[in-house]
Amino acid sequence: MGNLSKLSNIGKVIEQQLYEVGITTYEQLEKSGSKQAWLKIKSIDPSACIHRLYALEGAIQGIKKSQLPAETKAELKEFYNSFKG
Repeated sequence: MGNLSKLSNIGKVIEQQLYEVGITTYEQLEKSGSKQAWLKIKSIDPSACIHRLYALEGAIQGIKKSQLPAETKAELKEFYNSFKG
């Protein structure tokens, strides 16, 4: 372990969860995309929140989640909300 935690927004907890769902490299994360990676994490951690989704997208783009463009956040929020309730 240790590779994914070098990415923006990816700490030890998210890194461990990505490993648990079979995503062990940046290339796998990029190919999967933030939405699919988040869905896989949600399947093992029902508490996975929208901030985790933002973090995954930021990691793919190489930026802090706070720097995601507003339209990207809006799209991710719409996706996230489709799984609530």
